[in-house]
Amino acid sequence: MSYLNFDKALLINLEKSITKEMIRTNRAGTYNSTTLIDCNTRKYHGQLVMPLPDIDNSNHVLLSSLDETVIQHGAEFNLGVHKYEGNNFSPNGHKYIRQFDCDVVARTIYRVGGVILSKERLLVSFEPRVMFRYTLLEAHSPTTLRFKPFLAFRSVNTLTHENNLADKSYKELQNGISMRLYEQYPELSMQFSKKANYVHDPNWYKNIEYYKEQERGYDYKEDLLVPGYFEMPIKKGESIIFSAGITEISPRKLNSLWDEELTRRYPRDDMYSSLRNSAEQFYKREGENTYLLAGYAWFGARARDQFVALPGCTLTINRMDYFDGIIQTAMKDLKKFISGERTGFKVQAMDDPDVMLWFIWVIQQYALTTSIKQAAERFGEISIEIINYIRKGYHPTLFIQTNGLVTVNGIEKPATWMNAMENGRPIIPRSGYVVEINALWYNALKFTSELARESNDEHMSDLFDYQAEMVRESFVNTFWNGSYLYDYVDGYHADSEVRPNMIYAVSLPHSPLDKQQQKSVLDITTRELLTPKGLRTLSPKSGSYRPTYIGGQLERDRNYHNGPVWPCTFGAFAEAYLKIYKRSGRSFIERMLVGLEAEMSELCVGTLPELFDGNPPFKGHGGMSFAMSVAEVLRVLDILKKSENEEIV
Repeated sequence: MSYLNFDKALLINLEKSITKEMIRTNRAGTYNSTTLIDCNTRKYHGQLVMPLPDIDNSNHVLLSSLDETVIQHGAEFNLGVHKYEGNNFSPNGHKYIRQFDCDVVARTIYRVGGVILSKERLLVSFEPRVMFRYTLLEAHSPTTLRFKPFLAFRSVNTLTHENNLADKSYKELQNGISMRLYEQYPELSMQFSKKANYVHDPNWYKNIEYYKEQERGYDYKEDLLVPGYFEMPIKKGESIIFSAGITEISPRKLNSLWDEELTRRYPRDDMYSSLRNSAEQFYKREGENTYLLAGYAWFGARARDQFVALPGCTLTINRMDYFDGIIQTAMKDLKKFISGERTGFKVQAMDDPDVMLWFIWVIQQYALTTSIKQAAERFGEISIEIINYIRKGYHPTLFIQTNGLVTVNGIEKPATWMNAMENGRPIIPRSGYVVEINALWYNALKFTSELARESNDEHMSDLFDYQAEMVRESFVNTFWNGSYLYDYVDGYHADSEVRPNMIYAVSLPHSPLDKQQQKSVLDITTRELLTPKGLRTLSPKSGSYRPTYIGGQLERDRNYHNGPVWPCTFGAFAEAYLKIYKRSGRSFIERMLVGLEAEMSELCVGTLPELFDGNPPFKGHGGMSFAMSVAEVLRVLDILKKSENEEIV
């Protein structure tokens, strides 16, 4: 049995199967996403969803669903599933599903009487095209397949309804048709690998519901246009390929294109390979530039997320090609930022105060993967430039103080990753001296000193070392409360809430704390924050603890960083734990990974979500596939692998 395999008992149980989702991307922004039973539950779901920069900066759902019908002896068996008002599902195609697996590509096996039909899907790399391959595995009498496309032609941020503006006309193509519902959109070409009989009979299917949007307090009903249907016979052993894209394709090329794309895939046969596949889905190549998306289904490229996730999503899976592409694109933007530009960046939030410090951490991870010599040769100059930029007080949101530490202004606008807002102001106003930002600052000074020394710039190296020593002393005096670290210190207010941010002062390669202080921070983090899914964002002992990420937007924002677990924090925790306990801590971290591996078959199969509830059963929420979550768990797996035959330091 495959690693990600689901049987009939689960799939025909709507209560369970409808909560399990899947997503595939083409590394250029286009994606295919739905539930395992092909019942869309989010407005972000769709068989072909793609960016259309000529319209706006969001993704757009062109082909929402494709319903299949098996016809034998005049009897029709519809394999589709849609949710309508009153918790009604029609048709009930899930009852015919016998198996779903996604070892290499997602595959669904249907059984209708004596008919056994296989459906496989994949996206064409770097091209906005989705393909489905249908293979008739078993049949005892003549069989016909019918296909109904459900068209949306809308942004993922909106819903569509019956209207008189939709263009219901079509153009004939070889083995298919093309349609464009609205002028600003491209043509959607729908074609088959064999001749299909198309019957044009446009109808609006009304009040289709997306319960995930209903849960989140958003509009959740829409109407979709079904222009008609395609019909063709299929013989036992025969395969038919359906293609949907924004350009016409020769039907004769579909089989060879499918085979070519299969050679690019590799199996998901364990946790590592599943997460590796997931990591590569965050890549986005756009012309000469390459980015790392923060996640799916609604995220773009965000500076902090990109740098935190970059080592795990590239270096740990031996994708140095994508590391180089993403880091070169990032360096161009960083140099523009240092020169004074503040707008026009494809990557969002370049001005966040910790972004440059995370960039230097990325270079540090590169050095650990390759060598300090290579890091100095490639990135020494820009790293020194960044440190001097901050030291001289040029950064617009990160301010250096006379004690060597840096401060941020988080009262009016969020200054850290805990960035939820209410009425235009941060819910958690982390301002002044912030613990993880100053830990990153100390680490950046020490590492950049190493880069300077490797480049024979002894003066700069000594200068950074001297400033780092000042930061170390001030850090302890400012944040250490005798047992652990304040989360932030703003004037006379020292925030004593137990949050995961302090773990970075232990986990980073250069820590401003002594060993006893490091262990004390690790101990309270383990006692109060650790769960099988990562670290809680706030201790349950706090009166502000809100562990469940449910309700409308405001309620979820209030809870966002006040109790739910963010699995991206597990990387720092594992590093800190292994730093303190060394090889004796391996078994504990391995046991902790079991809780995260269980998620491979939960919310979005084969990947990890943005966050979990802070209390059992730790239900997953937020973005269905989140780059920082995937990356940091991959980094933990990499650390464990590298430590098998060497001492952890």
